[in-house]
Amino acid sequence: MNATEFQQIAHTIPVNPGIYKYFDNKNELLYVGKAKSLRKRVSSYFTKNNASWKTKELVSRIDHIEFTIVNSEQDALFLENALIKENQPRFNIDLKDDKTYPFIVIKNEPFPRVFLTRSKWPDGSEYLGPFTSVGKVRELLDFIRSNIQLRTCKLALTDNNIKKGKFKVCLEYHLGNCKGPCEGLQDTKDYQDGLVQLKNILKGNLGPVIQHFKEDMKEEASQLNFEKAAILKKKIEHLEDYSARSVIVNSRFLHADVFSLLRDGDSAYVNYLLVQNGTIVQTHTIPLQPQLDETDEEILAFAIVNLRATFSSTANELIVPFPIEFPVEGIQITVPKGGDKKQLLDLSEKNVNYFFDEMRRKKTLRLEGKDDAEKKKVLYQLQEDLQLPIVPLHIECFDNSHFQGSYPVSAMVCFRDGMPSKKDYRHYNVKTVVGNNDFATMKEVVYRRYKRLLDEKTDLPQLVIIDGGKGQLGAAMESIEALGLQGSMTIMGLAKSEEELFFPGDSESVKLPYNSDGLKLIRRIRDEVHRFGITFHRNKRSAGTFTNELETIKGIGKQSAETLLKTFKSVKRIRELSMEELEPVMGLSKARIVWNHFHKDKEEGV
Repeated sequence: MNATEFQQIAHTIPVNPGIYKYFDNKNELLYVGKAKSLRKRVSSYFTKNNASWKTKELVSRIDHIEFTIVNSEQDALFLENALIKENQPRFNIDLKDDKTYPFIVIKNEPFPRVFLTRSKWPDGSEYLGPFTSVGKVRELLDFIRSNIQLRTCKLALTDNNIKKGKFKVCLEYHLGNCKGPCEGLQDTKDYQDGLVQLKNILKGNLGPVIQHFKEDMKEEASQLNFEKAAILKKKIEHLEDYSARSVIVNSRFLHADVFSLLRDGDSAYVNYLLVQNGTIVQTHTIPLQPQLDETDEEILAFAIVNLRATFSSTANELIVPFPIEFPVEGIQITVPKGGDKKQLLDLSEKNVNYFFDEMRRKKTLRLEGKDDAEKKKVLYQLQEDLQLPIVPLHIECFDNSHFQGSYPVSAMVCFRDGMPSKKDYRHYNVKTVVGNNDFATMKEVVYRRYKRLLDEKTDLPQLVIIDGGKGQLGAAMESIEALGLQGSMTIMGLAKSEEELFFPGDSESVKLPYNSDGLKLIRRIRDEVHRFGITFHRNKRSAGTFTNELETIKGIGKQSAETLLKTFKSVKRIRELSMEELEPVMGLSKARIVWNHFHKDKEEGV
C-alpha cells in the first residue's frame, strides 16, 4: 500500500483510541500497534520521510488494515500486548524471554501440601510466584519448612479418614517438622495459620511472622514449656537473620516495580525488581528485539506490561529511569533523583549491565592464556569458514558512533593472532561529514586509515570488518577502490542484528555456525570496537568538545538548542517534527527557522 492508496481510505479511519493491525496480501498479520487516535497514528506511517528501512519495508507489505476501537488508552495497551503475545507478528518487538518459571503451589485439599511446580492447573489451588530460579525456590522452601510445620506426605487427610484412624504419624512428626494432622494432633485453623505465615515470608513481610512466633514463645514460657519456648526463640533468630540478609530498602517503603533499560545496537534488555514490604523479592532481566523505530519509552512500556503480567504484580508505583506513557489507572510513575528509590534504580541498572556482560562473555571467544597452536587453530578455521585466501593473522574492524543523531565519530580496533593489539587502536574525529551520515563517515575513516598505512609503507591487514552491513560496506569499498587496494585485503560487512557477513557484490550473506569459534571471535572484535568507540564518544561529550548541530543553524542559539534537545531527546526526532509541534516549545519565528533548516532539500526540489 502506497501513500496515494492510503489517502483514499484515510478518512474512514476512526479517531478513537484503539489498536490497529497490518496484514499483507496473504492475510498474514505483520504488525499490531496501539494509538490514542487511530487515524493520526496510522497516517504517520505513510507520511514519514525519515523512516528507517524496516518501517519502509513494513509499509511496502501492507495490503489492508483492521482496527479495534476501545474505551481508553489503558484498554489499548493491554489489548496490544495480548495480541502480540498470541500472534507474534514479525515486525513487532520480539520478546526473547520464552522460559517457563516455577511456582509454589498451595494445593486445594484438606491440610494443603506446599511444593514446587512449573504447571498451573485450574483445580482451585493457589499459585504463588512465578519465581526466576528453581534453586532459589528450593532454598526458600527449605527455609520455610525449617520454621513452619507443614506436612509433606501425600495422604488423603479427609475428616472421615482421620476419624477412622487410618494413618499414623511418620518420622517427620518425631523430628518436629510436622504437627501430625494425620492423627488429628493439629486442627485446620492452626494449619491455616501456618499457611498465612508462609505467604508473608514469600512476600518479604517477615514482621507479622516474627511477632506471631514471639507471642507463641511467651505463651509456652508462661506455661513453663521452656523447651518449646527455646525452639521458638531459635526460629525467631533464624527469621531475623534472614531478614538482615534480605535486600531491604526501607521498612516503611511498601510495594513498587523497578525497571531499567539497556540498549545495544538493535537489541534491548530490561531489568525488573519486584519490591514488596520494602524488600526485593524478585529480580529478572529479559532480552528484547525491537523491529521498527521503537523509542526507549515504547520498548520499556512494552516490557513493563509483560513483566507485570508474568509476575502478577499489583504494585501501584513504577520506578523508571525516564518518563514513559503508561495509561493505566492508579499507577504512579516515579523517576527518582535521589534517596531509596534512586538506589533501587541504580541497583536495577547494575543488574541489567551484569546480565548483558555475562551474555556477551558467553557468546564471545577469549584467547588469553591459550598457546599459539590454539590461537592459530581458530584463525585457520575462520579462514576456511570464510574461504579467505590467507590466514587472517591481522584483523581490523571499524564502527561509527553518534549521540542523539549527531556528533559522529569513528573507531578502529586491531587484532593480531586473535588477540587485541591496543597500541594499534585508532579514534577518528569525522572531518568532512555534517550530521548523521553513516555511509559518508565510513568512507572517510576507511580512506584515512589505509592512506596512512600506504604512506607509512606499513603492512595491511588480511581481513577488514565493517560493522553495519551492506550500506557501510559499499561506502568503505569506494575508499578501497580510490586507493587502488582491491585484492590487497579481504573486506566484509557485518550486519548488526543478524550477525550475517557480507562480501562486496554478493547478494547472499554468509552465516557462520552460531557457536563456532570463528563467529565468537568476530563477536568479540565487534564488541571491542563498540566499547572503544562509545568510550571515546562519552569522553568527548563529557569534555564538552562537541558542537550541537542545532547550534549551527543561523538564528538558533545554545539555549534554544538545549531546550529542543531536552524536550525532544534527539536531533533525529526534531527533524521529523512539524511546525505545529515545534512552535509551542520555541515560538513561531524560531520554529520556522528550525523547520526550514531540516526541510530545505524538499523546498529546493519543489
